[in-house]
Amino acid sequence: MCQAPQHLDLVDRPPPTARAGEVLVRIRRIGLCGTDYHIYAGRHPFLSYPRVMGHELSGEVEQVPEGSAFTPGQRVAINPYLSCGICIACRGGKPNACVTISVLGVHQDGGMCELVAVPESAVIDVAGLSLDHAAMIEFLAIGAHAVARATLAVGSRVLIVGAGPIGIATGLFARLAGAMVTLIDTRVARLDHARAKLGFEDVLPVDEQVGAALAARTDGDMFDAVFDATGVLAAMTQSLAYVAHGGSLVLVGVAPGNLVFSDPEFHKRETCVLASRNALASDFAHVIAAIAAGHIPIDALQTHSFPAEDMPTRLPQLMAEADHVLKAIAYF
Repeated sequence: MCQAPQHLDLVDRPPPTARAGEVLVRIRRIGLCGTDYHIYAGRHPFLSYPRVMGHELSGEVEQVPEGSAFTPGQRVAINPYLSCGICIACRGGKPNACVTISVLGVHQDGGMCELVAVPESAVIDVAGLSLDHAAMIEFLAIGAHAVARATLAVGSRVLIVGAGPIGIATGLFARLAGAMVTLIDTRVARLDHARAKLGFEDVLPVDEQVGAALAARTDGDMFDAVFDATGVLAAMTQSLAYVAHGGSLVLVGVAPGNLVFSDPEFHKRETCVLASRNALASDFAHVIAAIAAGHIPIDALQTHSFPAEDMPTRLPQLMAEADHVLKAIAYF
C-alpha cells in the first residue's frame, strides 16, 4: 500500500469477498508501469492516498459466480478499466473514456495484493500464454490503442517520442501496422535495448541536434504521425515540430498542467491532435493474438523480476535504475 508519496508499506488486510457477478482472482504477476512510479513519486494527476497500486495483472481464478464462463484455476489477465456502461462515452463505444471510469490501482485499490474481486467482464482468458506474458498485455494494449487512434497507412513515417514501456508498445504495433518507425529518447540505454533486443533499427538520442537529424531522415518532410509517450509537457509541446504538414500528433502520455502549442505552427500543418486513453477490449484481443502469433518480442520486454513482498525496497531501486528498466514484473 502506498500510504503517501515515497511511503510504500507491506500490510495485512482481510481478503476480499466477491459480490454478485464478480470473479475472485488470485494474483500471480504484477507488471510495474510508469503510472505506479508516478504514484509513488506523488506525480499522478488522478489519485488520492492511501492506494494499493497495480493494474498490469495476471493470475488464476479463485472463485466464480454461478453460471460463469470461467472456472477455478483458469489462467487469466484483468482489464483494469472499470467503466459504468451507461454514460455518453460508454454508449458511444468508448468505455476507455468513461465519464466515471475507475482504474484499478489508480481510482480504486488495485492488484498489488494476493486476491482481487473484479466484475466478470473485466476478466480475460489468456489460455496458451505464460503468467509473465499475460501480465504484459495491458501496457501493450495501450500502445495498440494509440496506433488504432491514428489509423496508419502502410509505409507511414512514424516517430515515437519516449522509449519507455508505452512508447515501445506503441512502436511495436505501429511497426506491425506496416509503418516505418523512428524512436527517440533522452536515455541512450533504452535506445540501445530497443535496437539490440526489439529490432528497432532507427533510434536517436534527444539532444540539441535531434530536430535537424529528424528532418534529414525525412527529406525535410517530418513524420506522418508522431506519438508522444513521455508524459512531460515540454516534450509534448516540442513534438508538434516533428509532425509533417497534414500529419497527426497522438498524445499517449498524460501530465498534470496545461499543454500549450504555437497556434501558427499548429494551423499551418492542419494538424490532427488526438488523445489516446487506456484501451478497449478489442485492443486486448489484438495484443493477445499478436503475442500468440509471435509478432511481439515479448520475452525481450521483461527486464526485471522479483518477489512481490520485496516491492517496498525494489520499486524505488527500479526508479533509480530507470535507464536500464523496461518492464519489471513482481510475482507471488
